[in-house]
Formats: sequence, C-alpha cells, structure tokens
Amino acid sequence: MDISKAKEIIVGFIREKANQAGVKGAVVGLSGGIDSALTAYLTVEALGKENVLGIHMPELNLTPAEDVLDATEVAERLGIELRTIDISEILSAYMNSIPESDLSNSHAIGNLKARIRMSVLYYYANSMARIVMGTGNKTEILLGYFTKYGDGGVDIEPIGDLYKTEVREMASLMGIPPEIITKAPSARLWAGQTDEEELGITYELVDRFLALLLEGESPRVAQNTLGLTGGQRDSVIGRINMNLHKQKAPAIAELRDLR
Repeated sequence: MDISKAKEIIVGFIREKANQAGVKGAVVGLSGGIDSALTAYLTVEALGKENVLGIHMPELNLTPAEDVLDATEVAERLGIELRTIDISEILSAYMNSIPESDLSNSHAIGNLKARIRMSVLYYYANSMARIVMGTGNKTEILLGYFTKYGDGGVDIEPIGDLYKTEVREMASLMGIPPEIITKAPSARLWAGQTDEEELGITYELVDRFLALLLEGESPRVAQNTLGLTGGQRDSVIGRINMNLHKQKAPAIAELRDLR
C-alpha cells in the first residue's frame, strides 16, 4: 500500500463526513495507544486543531501512568484541548445500582467500561455539535475484536481499512512518538491484558492470515503458508464467525409478507 496516498484519502474522508454531518469538529478518545494517536493526528490534519477535542478516560488503579503520559503528549504535540475523566466512579455507580453485579466477571465488566467511555464521548460530541471518531483498525474489525456499542459505537472509522501493521507504518510516517508505536497493544479492560496474548497470535501474523483469506485462500492453505498452528488458525476463524453480528445492523423480524 502507498501509505502516503492512504493518508491523503483518509484525511479527505474525515473532511467529507464532517461536512455531510454539518459539523466542524470531532471528539477523539485518546487511550495512550497507537490507534487513537493516529486517529487524532489524521483528524487534526483534516479539521484543524481548534476543532478537535481529545478525551482520555483512565481507570484508577488499572490504567498505567505511561498511558496517561502518552495521551497527554499526543494532545500537546497536536495542540488540541484534552479532557481527562476517570471512569472509576461511573463504573462504581453501575455496580452499586445493579443487584447482581459481579466484579469478577471480567468480560462483562470490560465491555461495560468500553460502553461507559462511548457514552462520555457522545456526551461531549452532542453538547459541542461534533462527531465521534472511531479508532478501530481493519484487523480489529474483521476479528470483531471490539465492544459492540462500546469502542464500536462511533460515527466514522477513519482507520478502519488499515491493518494493524499498516497503522504502525502510517503512525511512523506522521511522526507519532516511537514509544507509542512500539507499546504492546492493550484495551486495558482488566489488569495484565494485552491484545496479542488474548488473541494467541501476533498482529504481524494475523494481518497476513486475514489478507490471504480476503484474497480467497482457504484457512488451511493460509495456515500452512504462514506456518501457523491449528490452534491459531481455529482461534482466528472462530473469532471471525462468532463476531460477524458486530458488523451488521440489529436483525429485524420482517413482516412484509403480511402487508
């Protein structure tokens, strides 16, 4: 891929979608990771720093200090306004209000955190007449490696056609700090969580595997081509099949035959 050309297309896409929505500005959730950093850089180039609000939403005793520092550095380099909102008390309010709440259920709690962050982003977007920028990349979208109505609840996905490895390439092109580019990707939904450990495969390998599948290769041929284990192949295919619903609008019971 011509990364420079891809950058130009994405910047134009952001401008076009903002114009179509009748707004001048955007809100970006800055996690301290590479995807949100790249999205912020692209959005500033498209709309101007005065029209971009960054929101960092750490969780007390879970979010590493480096994420807070990296999110702050991105905002300072871009010259955008940054709001930092600790979601701990919001999460506690949910847990205290739900009789059956169980903090040991990491999957449910992790998704709830993502949906809390989505709600905060939309509060600011609605109050400021702006759009919410998605930070999901192609790898995450194909795998369904995101929370439905959480980090998947956005207005547009500017980097949604870039594989994770291409995100890294574009981030380097745009001068994003190397420590953000090389940081181990993590959604920070629970202590010690990293994307690649959870997926059981590196982003370099899963990107190549997904690309072969999209080119029409069978899972077994793609596995053998890349030297993956059967477990890695089945894990990726299983995620794709299990999460297809995340890429579609909610199903509707059709009643047209009754009319």
